[in-house]
Amino acid sequence: MSRRRQACLLLIAVAVLSAGCGSAARQPAARVGPAQPPSLATSLVTASGTWAVAVMGGSAASHNNFWQLFVRPAGTGRWRLATPPGVASNGGLVVASLGAGSVVAGFRPSQELSFSPLATTHDNGAAWTPGLLDAALADVPDALAAAPGSGRLLALLTSGGAELSGPGGTAWTRLATRRALAASAAGGRCGLDRLTAAAFSSSGVPLLAASCAHPGTAGVFAYAGGMWHQVGPALPASYARQKVTVLRLTTTSGTTMALLAAGTGSAARLLAASSTDGGAHWALSQPQPLHSARLTSASFGPGGTVAIVLTGGRGETITGAAAWRPLPALPPGTVTLAPGPTGGWVALAVHRTRLAAWRLAPGGATWAATQTINVPVGFGSSG
Repeated sequence: MSRRRQACLLLIAVAVLSAGCGSAARQPAARVGPAQPPSLATSLVTASGTWAVAVMGGSAASHNNFWQLFVRPAGTGRWRLATPPGVASNGGLVVASLGAGSVVAGFRPSQELSFSPLATTHDNGAAWTPGLLDAALADVPDALAAAPGSGRLLALLTSGGAELSGPGGTAWTRLATRRALAASAAGGRCGLDRLTAAAFSSSGVPLLAASCAHPGTAGVFAYAGGMWHQVGPALPASYARQKVTVLRLTTTSGTTMALLAAGTGSAARLLAASSTDGGAHWALSQPQPLHSARLTSASFGPGGTVAIVLTGGRGETITGAAAWRPLPALPPGTVTLAPGPTGGWVALAVHRTRLAAWRLAPGGATWAATQTINVPVGFGSSG
C-alpha cells in the first residue's frame, strides 16, 4: 500500500472517530429529578421520651424487613423496643406526637393491603390503642402529623392527596388532592410537582409541603379560610434558578421546622428553616453542600436542632441559623441520629436484628457504645 493511500485512510479514520465523539458529546444529558425525601428512619422528641424508627431484619424483596419503634423514656439513658404488637410493619412505620407525651404510630400497607393501621400510646408504648386510616400512608417520614390538644390527624397518602381526621383520629375526610392543590393560586406559583410532607402549625393549621417546579420557590402551604396559602420561606436571590424541594416538615415545641433541598445533583445544598408563627416569618440556616452525597435520615430536636445522616458515614447537625457542624465519622450501620439524654447525640446503628446505640458527648470527638438491643424478628412470617 502506498504512503499516499495510508495517509488517506488515516485521515478518514480520524474523521470518523471525531464525528463519533462529537455525536456522543451532543447526546442530551440525563434529566436530574428533584431531591428525594430521606428514609423513614428518624427520631422524635416528646415530653415523656425520645422515639426512634428503624428497619431491622433482611431483604425487603422477601418481606423480611421489619420496621421497629424504640423509645428512651425521659430521665433515662436506656432504649427499649416499643413497636405496637399485632401489625405487619414491612411497609414502613411513621410516628407523630399528640402532645403531653402521647404518640401515634402509622403503618404503611405492605403486600396486598390498601389501608394503614394506626396505634396510639399515652405511656411510652406500655399499651397501645388501635385505630385505622382506610387509605395508604405515603412513603415519607412526615406522612402522619398530629395536632396537639385536639387529637386531629393529618395524613399524606400514596395517591398524592391528604386526609384530615376529627378529634381522636376518627371521621377522616379528604383535605386536598395533588391536582387540586396544583391548580390553586398558591400551587400555581410553586408549579407543584408532588407533596412531600404533612404537619400542623403551632396553632393547629394544617400544612402541606411540596417539591416545586418553579425555581426558587419553597413549597409550604397552609389551609385557612377554606383555601390554600403559600407560606414557604422566601429564599435569597442566589436560589432564583434552583429547584427547591421540602424534604421534611414538622412542628416541635411550638416551632415549625423544615428541611429544604435546593439544586440538583452534585450542586444540591440543604437548608434548615424555622418559623414560630405558622410560616409568616422564617429563619434560614446557612447552606450545607451535599457534594454528591445522598440524604438518608433527618431528625429534629429541641431548640431548633436538626441532625442529618448522609451516605459515606457522614453526619451533620445545626441549631437555628448557625453553621452546620460535621460530626465525627458515624459508627458503621448508623441509620438515624437522636438527641442525647443530657446533650450531645446518639447514633442508632442496625446490624440485621441488633440495634446498637452510640453516644457522642457535647463537644466530643469519638462515639462511645452504650447499649445493644437484640430484636426478635420473625423471618419468613410475612412471605
